Amino acid sequence: MTLYEYPCNERVRALLRVEYLFDRLFHFSANQDAYSHQIAVATLFDLLDIADRTDLRSAVLQDLERQRVALAALREHPGVQLQALDKMIEQIVRAAADLSAQGRVGQGLRDNEWLASLRGRVAVPGGTSQVDMPSYYSWQQRSDTDRVQDLRRWSESFLPLYQGLALILRLLRQSGDSADQVARDGSYQEMLAGKTFQLLRVWVDAGACIYPEMSANRYVIWIRFVQQDNQLKPQAVTVDIPFRLARCNFG
Repeated sequence: MTLYEYPCNERVRALLRVEYLFDRLFHFSANQDAYSHQIAVATLFDLLDIADRTDLRSAVLQDLERQRVALAALREHPGVQLQALDKMIEQIVRAAADLSAQGRVGQGLRDNEWLASLRGRVAVPGGTSQVDMPSYYSWQQRSDTDRVQDLRRWSESFLPLYQGLALILRLLRQSGDSADQVARDGSYQEMLAGKTFQLLRVWVDAGACIYPEMSANRYVIWIRFVQQDNQLKPQAVTVDIPFRLARCNFG
């Protein structure tokens, strides 16, 4: 099954974008070739750009505190597994403490003059070639082990942010129960009567070569399935499509 996710507000959309960048960073940092490490470096700068443009750190801290309060209130509910609840609250408190103690996200990259100069060249098409920046080309000739160690060191200042963000998204995804649905003639609608969700998750058959286009508000969830022709142009699906849907929401 292939999973597609749709954020129902800009707050969750921003978290998913940053999670995507972290996934890309970790994937290419773990590879053992210079071209993969070049993508990892560029991704680090993407994360730094987001940290510079938005107060992402404060937003994640606010979400962590919101979830801590919501979970703490569950202690009064009958049937709650207190051990599991306390463990989750402890994880939230630890993640918030680590992020609060860190200071400005990515400051180590800003303080490194060589990385600062490289950051400017990455924004120029072809600007990191050996002609324009031989020092970067020299770094790429180092051993795989040396480059991986550098990438790990440069990524360290982002890890508290990642841990807090990953915890928030894990709680959000776990809040939704998935159920089998059918999109009649490729389309699905569900009336909500004022109930809002923060994230939709749709699983479809990986071999079907289709994808969902989704929208949601307080009144309706709408999903339309689309396939691509030989020129990759989207075409509406007109047959019944079985899929799984999870509606996720927390306070």
